[in-house]
Amino acid sequence: MKLLINSIPTEVPDGLTVMEACRKAGVKIPSLCYLKDVSANASCGVCVVEVKGARNLLRSCVTKAAEGMEITTQSARIQAARKMNVELLLANHPDNCLTCDRNQNCELQSIAYEFGIRERRFPRTKPVLQAKDCSSLSLVRDPDKCILCGRCVAVCSETQTVKAIDFAGRGLKSKISTFMDLGLGVVACTNCGQCALVCPTGAITEKDHVPAVWRAIYNPEKVVIVETAPAIRVGIGEAMGMPYGSLVTGKMVAGLRRLGFSKVFDTDFAADLTIIEEGNELLNRIKNGGKLPMITSCSPGWIKFIEHFFPASLPHLSSCKSPQQMFGAIAKTYYAEKMNIDPRNIVVVSVMPCTAKKYEAQRPEMDGAFEYWKDKMDLDANERFFDVDYVLTTRELGRMFKESGIDFIQLPEEEFDNPLGTSTGAAVIFGATGGVMEAALRTAYEVYTGQTLPDVNFKNIRGIQGIREAEINLNGTPIRVAVAHTLRNARKLLEEVERGTSPYTFIEVMTCPGGCLGGGGQPIPTNQEIRMKRAESIYAEDAHKFIRKSHENPEIKYLYDHFLKEPLGKLSHHLLHTKYYERSFF
Repeated sequence: MKLLINSIPTEVPDGLTVMEACRKAGVKIPSLCYLKDVSANASCGVCVVEVKGARNLLRSCVTKAAEGMEITTQSARIQAARKMNVELLLANHPDNCLTCDRNQNCELQSIAYEFGIRERRFPRTKPVLQAKDCSSLSLVRDPDKCILCGRCVAVCSETQTVKAIDFAGRGLKSKISTFMDLGLGVVACTNCGQCALVCPTGAITEKDHVPAVWRAIYNPEKVVIVETAPAIRVGIGEAMGMPYGSLVTGKMVAGLRRLGFSKVFDTDFAADLTIIEEGNELLNRIKNGGKLPMITSCSPGWIKFIEHFFPASLPHLSSCKSPQQMFGAIAKTYYAEKMNIDPRNIVVVSVMPCTAKKYEAQRPEMDGAFEYWKDKMDLDANERFFDVDYVLTTRELGRMFKESGIDFIQLPEEEFDNPLGTSTGAAVIFGATGGVMEAALRTAYEVYTGQTLPDVNFKNIRGIQGIREAEINLNGTPIRVAVAHTLRNARKLLEEVERGTSPYTFIEVMTCPGGCLGGGGQPIPTNQEIRMKRAESIYAEDAHKFIRKSHENPEIKYLYDHFLKEPLGKLSHHLLHTKYYERSFF
């Protein structure tokens, strides 16, 4: 199409909105409710433009561009309308920016500054709707900070098909809430945190574990160890002002040491352990007529989703705990014994890209280490402890670095501590959608066939398509596998499973777009372009690893030889496996 944008002839592809056409032409139009690939409901009115022939200003996020259209994006009329709409939003917004989690990373704050708004012209018209919703173990909702943009509703209903939140009320009583205001911790919320990731203000944030972690670090009686998920190394740099997707593994380790952690370990170690257990579980099901397809269980948001919406398919889930939980169980048993530390004095802190991990760490069944020690140490129920004590998101870790005055960019490159810091390339790629599947296939192929893989790169299951599939030949036994990210795509695969038409032997599901590297606890903004840059760094680290198969990790071999004894054995089953349960919707 040929258009005039601010009197400049412009040619853009057909089918774009006015906003998209302007952005293609290098003209930025501000917006609060619009978010590419998520939401465009024209609720904020900040994106208005003039179009020749139209009597009123048009909302560019929903207006289709047309051949010959003459568009003006900046005029006194446009400026006044945009400013007025932002001022009306500010009238009902709390004035506590300095103490808000989103301070200096708030779209409303930024737009107000860009528009030159330095005072409130209008009085508040809406009452404070309700107190904060703190019912969830992962998320906190503050309705008073909500600007009704609808992004959270869109991502929950369209991307995840969960529909835990929606618009409610009318007029001045309009709000976004859960069914009957029951709270996120009561309804069928999966804790994925995508709502927090797309929120333009501080209306939805992660539940803050930072103060508790500081207290543990400063307690001389505690041995505080930290584990970091693979996606953190490609996200934390962004939180510290570095380019999107920066691979900062060594700097991250150095920074964590300077925060005061006793040991800096790697969740990738437990990811390798997960592959040994999960790969053997898959082969056992194939050989012995077990429930197929087997579906991965590393993503806690996905686990809660299937518990709520597809409980009949629970037998298809791998019984393996996630790497986070396997790490906690091993740290408070094997590592505690090895170092002669009272497990009650070990505090395990995990750094995750995922808000649902906060919920997972406090699931009642995640206390394998306590059960291991209960009889040996004559512990009673009052001394019960979880395998993982606290979970920090990437954003929370960034705040801790800043609070400590750490100049992250100038940090040296340092290595993880041993033995729980040794990992392979297979573990690193857990951070990207398809990574768990690829890592599992690297091990399953060699264990099943006894042959060396000619190429460890399963590139046909990499990528950003919602569902990918492949066929792997195991010595004449073909198995079909599928990979899905987002719960919308997981729903499609589960519907096939429940109809009995699924052609797959093994399925990987990740809750968030792009997998863990697009998790709800990652730096804001996170979009498709940023996720792809993070994925490139994930695969680059895998390619440069000396060992790229989980079953070749020497520390994992030692763990089995001297502690676990064998995959799927009695101790492995007790510490590394669990059960999942049907849940109601309320």
